[in-house]
Amino acid sequence: MDAKLDQYRIEAGEWQQLGAVPDQDGVNFALFSAHAERVELCLFDDSGSIETARIELPEYTNEVWHGFIPGLKPGALYGYRVHGPYDPANGHRFNANKLLIDPYARELVGDVAWSKAHFGYDIDADEKDLSFSDSDSAPGMPKCRIVDPKAYDWKADRGPSIPWSRTIFYETHVKGFTQLHPAIPENLRGTFEGLGHEAIVDYLKSIGITSVELLPIHFFPDDSHLTEKGLRNFWGYNSLGFFAPATRYYGPRGMDGFRDMVRALHDGGIEVILDVVYNHTAEGNELGPTLSLKGIDNFSYYRTLPDDHRYYINDTGTGNTVNTSHPRVLQMVTDSLRYWVEEMHIDGFRFDLGTILGREPEGFDQRGGFFDAVSQDPVLSKVKLVGEPWDIGPGGYQVGGFPPGWAEWNDKYRDTVRDYWKDTDGTAPDFAARLLGSGDIYDQRGRRPWASVNFISAHDGFTLNDLVSYNEKHNQANGEDNKDGHSDNRSENYGVEGPTDDATINAVRDQQKRNLLATLLLSHGTPMLLAGDEFGRSQMGNNNGYCQDSEISWVHWENLPGGAEELRGFVRQLTALRAAQPLLRRESWRDGMTVTWLNPGGGEQTEEHWQDEGGTTLGVRLSREDLKHVDGVWSDTLILFNPHDGPVPFTLPDSPSGTWACALTTAAIAETGTSPDVHTVLELPARSLTLLHPA
Repeated sequence: MDAKLDQYRIEAGEWQQLGAVPDQDGVNFALFSAHAERVELCLFDDSGSIETARIELPEYTNEVWHGFIPGLKPGALYGYRVHGPYDPANGHRFNANKLLIDPYARELVGDVAWSKAHFGYDIDADEKDLSFSDSDSAPGMPKCRIVDPKAYDWKADRGPSIPWSRTIFYETHVKGFTQLHPAIPENLRGTFEGLGHEAIVDYLKSIGITSVELLPIHFFPDDSHLTEKGLRNFWGYNSLGFFAPATRYYGPRGMDGFRDMVRALHDGGIEVILDVVYNHTAEGNELGPTLSLKGIDNFSYYRTLPDDHRYYINDTGTGNTVNTSHPRVLQMVTDSLRYWVEEMHIDGFRFDLGTILGREPEGFDQRGGFFDAVSQDPVLSKVKLVGEPWDIGPGGYQVGGFPPGWAEWNDKYRDTVRDYWKDTDGTAPDFAARLLGSGDIYDQRGRRPWASVNFISAHDGFTLNDLVSYNEKHNQANGEDNKDGHSDNRSENYGVEGPTDDATINAVRDQQKRNLLATLLLSHGTPMLLAGDEFGRSQMGNNNGYCQDSEISWVHWENLPGGAEELRGFVRQLTALRAAQPLLRRESWRDGMTVTWLNPGGGEQTEEHWQDEGGTTLGVRLSREDLKHVDGVWSDTLILFNPHDGPVPFTLPDSPSGTWACALTTAAIAETGTSPDVHTVLELPARSLTLLHPA
């Protein structure tokens, strides 16, 4: 197509700010590509189906192609065609027949409509990616939309800035949380606006949540292998646009609906944390499609094998790995993060496979470029930063290895607490460390107890209900013959696989849910609750709902099983206690707290006790002298744990007041808060936790 230069005049423009940047006179376009030979800007009509102009960017400065089109306005649709060598053996996969998404696009219109044209090679050729495809992919590609971020009125919105020691994360999914909620109007269900609805905000406040952590909302396509099976990418860990919201969650107000959601949650005192995926993209390996970075400058944007650049380093398990060792790629990631903070008012991030961001060519490095860039950044260093500290690459398990300023998902906490409440022999020493913030891991370099993000369940794996209801995963609906998902669940069904009418089994399951929730919310560190666990949400044994945009993964709000309201009330009690009592949410390792571990016989735990593999019944006493004269605040507390399937008498230490009062017990939830004061010996019921304070 010939450029319609009579319609669009292009000037040199600026190279410093990447992306499509509008001002009062027009739009500046700038695209990084170190190895391209020329770049064409493609403009489209409002439908995105007709390419109205193809204009070559006239200037190339410091490896950035750029140009300015006077008179062009926000709302216009565009994409790129990038010319250069198609030389897979040397890491280059340029193919100007493929319309490419601008990595800095603020909004994308349309979805990927998969076809052979999306692949840079002829998929029917014998040599596959060594061949070349001349099919035009534009008809099946999303188009980039020019956006004016200043068009939205935030009305003095400010994030609530919740202190880390008071933070309670709530991991949830925009659509999954709202799709079935009866109080949300039907046209808002499954949308950003639905998540910002008053009913949702009020609910989150009522259960003591301070910070919602949203599964990925960056634009992502549905993988072709899923669409072929009639499934969808539900979780969203397959980003294609690091600056663009996923339009599948748009309501009537489009992108403004996302901002409305953030502002509504902020007005309710709730932070918004985004789960972000900068470790890989939706373009897959050498046989994957050419959608954006692969066609712009494959060799710069992705890590390739040093001795054969045709192939990708696959530390993510998804086919490719983003090359954050390259300064321009690192800039893209940090520019994206700043955009979400400054323009979209996000309060923090959880980094999927975060270890990869700290991996340099020689391996994981706490002082790698990404960590250094974030730690000195005046914007990013002030928001909440949470790493998923593992990937499948060499040295990929880095729990405790992230630098100061970061929190981390602590899977050691998850595994240990699950094992402990199954009364697994030998778990007491590790359980004690996890309960008190995993100081063996995080008490270094000035890091705080909050660096340990504690969780029992998350999006990946069993829900809390299913953890105590199933011995095995049941992922048949995913279409992979139940081979996908974890097999090491550390779960227990207590006699029957799945739902049952057996009252005895259900009573045990309900009590174990309370034990796990109480442990989570009484542990030092930052608790993370999976949406719906507070009332026993089930996925019917599916522990890998990544492709289940269905009632399997959606949160059900009506016709809940028996005990749901009682469990929700129990969670409210726990979050209220945590908020009110500093002893239960330690802020510093150096706060003067005295920690004493006790055995059921009435004395302190000795080395011999710790080495007793069957000695899993424990007590811990927490004391702080500086809290003695603070009204309504405990300066002393006891937490007693009995994971055995029978009662255990526990000899209590002396109370400062002469008597201990029961603040909470998992054994008789209906009697919580009404238990009599206890003196010398307390019989701990089977599988129970008891929280005491001086009467």
